[in-house]
Amino acid sequence: MSAQIIEREGKPEYAVLPYDEYLTLLALAEEAQDAADAREAMRELASGEDEAIPAEVANRLLSGNEHPLKVWREYRGLTQESLGRAAGVGKSYISQIEAGNKSGSAKVLKKLAETLRVDMDDLVGD
Repeated sequence: MSAQIIEREGKPEYAVLPYDEYLTLLALAEEAQDAADAREAMRELASGEDEAIPAEVANRLLSGNEHPLKVWREYRGLTQESLGRAAGVGKSYISQIEAGNKSGSAKVLKKLAETLRVDMDDLVGD
């Protein structure tokens, strides 16, 4: 590496280097950050702070063909009735949200999200 060091009052203040060397350093820094992010993700998985979602579930959520509430409910192995009971709402309310006939109040969505162990944002359809 061929850096020119610029001093101020006898102390190094700047390093000037060729642009291609700068790009190489930038790529190395990005790779190091990616590795750190991957280690953190693995730590979160191992500690239970996060979970791996099967590709099938992710694809269902991304497709937008189904309400996210339905996808998460089925992934967690719950019926509309059991989810409603756990969240303190009626089965018909769950059905109406999943069908897109109701959006659900913030209070209800918060309780459903807690029951399904997801963020509220994960339950809001487009």
